[in-house]
Amino acid sequence: MSVRAKLYQFWMKRRPKSLSTTKIIAAAFALIILLGTLLLNLPGASRNGVSVGFLPALFTATSATCVTGLSLFDTWSQWSGFGQIVLLCLIQIGGLGFMSAATLIVFILRRRIGLKQRLVMAQALSVGDINGIVRLQKMVLKGSFLIEGIGALILFLRFLPEYGWVQALKWGVFHSVSAFCNAGFDIFGRLEPGSSVMCFQSDPIVLMTLMALIVVGGLGFLVWEEILEKKRFRDFSVYTRLVLVTTASLILSAWVVICVLEWNNPATLGAMSLPDKLLNGLFQSVTLRTAGFASVDQGLLTDGGKAVSLIYMLIGGSSGSTAGGLKTVTFMVLVLFLASRARGRSRVCVFERTIPQGQVLDAMTIAFMMVSLAMLGGIFISATSPIAFTDALFEAVSALGTVGLTAGATGSLSIASQILIIIYMYFGRVGVLTISMGFLVGDKAEERFRYAETNLLIG
Repeated sequence: MSVRAKLYQFWMKRRPKSLSTTKIIAAAFALIILLGTLLLNLPGASRNGVSVGFLPALFTATSATCVTGLSLFDTWSQWSGFGQIVLLCLIQIGGLGFMSAATLIVFILRRRIGLKQRLVMAQALSVGDINGIVRLQKMVLKGSFLIEGIGALILFLRFLPEYGWVQALKWGVFHSVSAFCNAGFDIFGRLEPGSSVMCFQSDPIVLMTLMALIVVGGLGFLVWEEILEKKRFRDFSVYTRLVLVTTASLILSAWVVICVLEWNNPATLGAMSLPDKLLNGLFQSVTLRTAGFASVDQGLLTDGGKAVSLIYMLIGGSSGSTAGGLKTVTFMVLVLFLASRARGRSRVCVFERTIPQGQVLDAMTIAFMMVSLAMLGGIFISATSPIAFTDALFEAVSALGTVGLTAGATGSLSIASQILIIIYMYFGRVGVLTISMGFLVGDKAEERFRYAETNLLIG
């Protein structure tokens, strides 16, 4: 173990509680949300020059900072140019993490990064070791801006002939950042308010560009680093290989299932041509990775389509990425555990490696917590708002997984339900991150004694 790694472990054990990195991250996100709320509450942030009110501003600021995408209004219709800039900044900071923005300023000023800052950077990027964390942070910043820039350029060139350079530039930059950060906010309301990207159902350039940005943003920063450094799949770590295989499997399986379930649904894929059916089926599969853009009306999906969407939204993207949800590797660990137990094996193995029992239990804990919160949220929303349970559950899962897709229920939420969604969006982005990092770097509780074992009837 390197000296820096030993120093990191020593600091994590001896650090004052007032400097807890989890508290710093949670508090920083809360402060960013509050600042965004105050800015969006200004009359100048609204297109009509009238303040939107504190709760709607808080709802929108939380959704943007937690890169969710749920909104009580159509973004273009409600927010002025100033308001849209505020949203874009919140999305960028929320997607990359507040520490990335703070580190960028430090790099520009050429200040020294201390141990405490390295610890926060490591936790914000879901890394358990500060060794090489500054280099990783630089790669994250440079890579993110480069990818967003490429996406913005492609979208700009696509929109330029039809909409002019000013509108093309706005749309290119905003939607590239929103897609890469898996936020799902759009400003296409000028064409058709509340339609998300439905106006581009037959436009492969727009949809494929957004899909590429969503997938890259949802892979995770550690995966980027390994792909760039090692290049060959067999040289990747078990984690990176598992992320890539799981991500590809989820996208392909969701694509097939969505196409099968919605193929003849006239309200979604049914009325499209064959190429458009395949394109929009794939887009639906990718946007379920917590992106939040919709090329078809989610409220008009079949019951089977909504059920499948719920499952994939809950899984989400990968750890240390701009995406939310349960996380791909967490889900795969659960699948491997079930497969192992079904074959009568006690150990969970993948790529000729054994997964520690403690990490399997951590994955089960997070999964149980997410599913329980989703169910309770769906019940609460349906009980307090004029919304059917399926649509209420869709809303709760979308918020908890920071997805941003809606079955049309967001505008009908009661005040109590809006507050719950705000809490869920914050927890989905910040709570899951801090809990996961607590599993990774936290001290395990010591058991001073053990009770005698007993056998129970299971199943």
